[in-house]
Amino acid sequence: MSAKPEEKDINHYSWLDNPNNAKKRVDVNDLVSKMNEDKKRDRKNSMILGAAAISAVTVFGIILTL
Repeated sequence: MSAKPEEKDINHYSWLDNPNNAKKRVDVNDLVSKMNEDKKRDRKNSMILGAAAISAVTVFGIILTL
């Protein structure tokens, strides 16, 4: 037994040889639309987080006044 690992005949770049993965041009409009969707998602998440924080402070304040 040797400490050297067996070399397998694996081509890690075989996906480049696939004709379906031919070089495609980057569509700027797609990138901009994805960026806008990410902004909307981030804005929605921050609104939800803000509403949860305000609700928690309100409930805590009500509990303290009782």
